[in-house]
Amino acid sequence: MSDGVFVIGAFADEEECIEAIHGLARIGYRRPRVFSPIPCEKILAAQQYTKSPVRACVLGGGIFGALSGFALTIGTSLYWPHYVGGKPIVSITPFVIIAFELMILCGALSGLVSFLLFARFPRLESEEGFLPSFAGDRFGIMVECTPADRSRIETLMRESGAEEIVRETV
Repeated sequence: MSDGVFVIGAFADEEECIEAIHGLARIGYRRPRVFSPIPCEKILAAQQYTKSPVRACVLGGGIFGALSGFALTIGTSLYWPHYVGGKPIVSITPFVIIAFELMILCGALSGLVSFLLFARFPRLESEEGFLPSFAGDRFGIMVECTPADRSRIETLMRESGAEEIVRETV
């Protein structure tokens, strides 16, 4: 038998949802699962989320692409030298084009892959605690708690303005 309970609250207003998140943080529940019909920066700030690491992955992919572009062109020119009119074999200026193109390609691909990994795509099943009204016009908060804390969390959600509270056992 499991010893956990999911308490799910549905809110009509974004501010009420944020107030409930702050209330939950005060009693020790730092990052409850939040369902939102729209992207909301205030909810992310209330949950104290930091910026996405996808930006760093794109930067790393771009740097890797530029370095590999220079390595490819310089290595190829040194392995198969082609002397033309006394020009140097390794001339950085024409190699910048290839390095730039590989920087864009590797940066874009690493951004796509890191986005999919950090967003945990594809999700083949809906999340636990998801109510159909969350896809329409309601905000939702799901908290996993012990049966002893259930009533305190339900009271906090009702005081914050929850229209509906649903309980599910884990």
